[in-house]
Amino acid sequence: MFLSLRVRNYRLFSTGQLISLIFGWVQITAQDWLVLQLSHNSPSALGVVTALQFTPMLLFTLYAGKLADRFDKRLMLMIANTAWLALAALMGALVVSGAVQLWQVYIFAGLWGTVSAVETPVRQSFVSELVDRPLLPNALSLSAAAFNTARIIGPAIAGLAIAGLGTGTAFLVNAVSYVFPLIAILRMRPAELQREVGRVVDSADARVIDGLRYVRRRADLLLPLVLMLVVGLVGFNYQLTLAVLAKNVFRTGAATFGLLTTALAVGALAGALAGTRRRTRPSVWVVLGAALAFGVLGTVSGLMPTYLLTALILVPTGFTQIYLAQAANQRVQLGTDPEMRGRVMALYILGFLGTNPIGAPLVGWFAEAFGPRASIWLGGAISLAAAGVALVVQLRRSGARIHFRLVPTPKLFVAVVPEWQGVPHGLPTPSDVPGRRPHPVAPGRRVHPEPGHHRSTGTELSRVDA
Repeated sequence: MFLSLRVRNYRLFSTGQLISLIFGWVQITAQDWLVLQLSHNSPSALGVVTALQFTPMLLFTLYAGKLADRFDKRLMLMIANTAWLALAALMGALVVSGAVQLWQVYIFAGLWGTVSAVETPVRQSFVSELVDRPLLPNALSLSAAAFNTARIIGPAIAGLAIAGLGTGTAFLVNAVSYVFPLIAILRMRPAELQREVGRVVDSADARVIDGLRYVRRRADLLLPLVLMLVVGLVGFNYQLTLAVLAKNVFRTGAATFGLLTTALAVGALAGALAGTRRRTRPSVWVVLGAALAFGVLGTVSGLMPTYLLTALILVPTGFTQIYLAQAANQRVQLGTDPEMRGRVMALYILGFLGTNPIGAPLVGWFAEAFGPRASIWLGGAISLAAAGVALVVQLRRSGARIHFRLVPTPKLFVAVVPEWQGVPHGLPTPSDVPGRRPHPVAPGRRVHPEPGHHRSTGTELSRVDA
């Protein structure tokens, strides 16, 4: 399960990421709480902040994929973590001073999302340089496990920190946490990275359009990418809907505000660990099965009447959510050529996260108009419908291929055993047949059959006048 941790570079990378992710989730929870406080519990304001945070994903992710294929990913990750450190420290100072306003949170979310738009495809494709190909599925699953471990621990710490120390503390602590991934990246051994010789030079003219054309020609990549586009748009909005559900429907305080997110993350961690034993590229049926299961559980989670029942159903929902995301991620990444991986993963991130600027305001408006429960079950229902359509498309495609491969063209073989006066014999001799002499035709010689007769393979007889 933890085989990739034997690789020193990956062990450093995952440790630094785990620490920064934990306190990153502390900041995310604190930011949601802060927005609700400044906006007088407005789901629309929370939707706007989420949209601003993810709009750069929509605008810059494809270009960031090009950068990931051209430049040193290790250096780019150092720059991104340094920028996050500065932003978190500045925002923490504003909140602690008491001068923070809602428009400042909006600007902060936009800047934060800009850095994320560059860092995410770089980090996703960088994992393939930390371990060799047989370990890549395990490394990707462990990275997802680290992300979801942080989702469990982070909101719990955030609730205690907000209640005891104030919202600004969460931002300041998160700023300090970025020192750890910076140290980890600096301590990596560049000589041990799995890089193809000449890759940077050959990719100097990498273009975004080449990535789009590459995916268009690959049906095995196009289906999971489109599926995650739809599910990411309407189904993966729990950061927004659970915050509104906890505060406005169940009336929870800061200490228990993150419990629903933690319940979702517990299931997600189990889903990530379930994928660590995978050693090969997951099949399309694994992706579709996980998508169908998530659609069902996502719909049910929006219909739960109590806080406790909602928390319980979110555990299997989180399992299927991350299992689906990881299966789709691995199917895309393991099926992509190394020189195209940055751009293709940028497309994956664009569909998975970049649709939030469109989906988040719609979900926020729908939650404010019809309630957060309705926005949750509707997102699950649409995800289920998308998975059903993808299943039908794949079944039709597979059915045509199976028909072509497994149903051969019918052929008729006729073996004739002559009988002379009721006694079986072999081929008749010329003395047995007066008038016309049958004799074997040499292989490859073309014989024109008589009208109404069909040729057969094997030994053939021609009729020649005596």
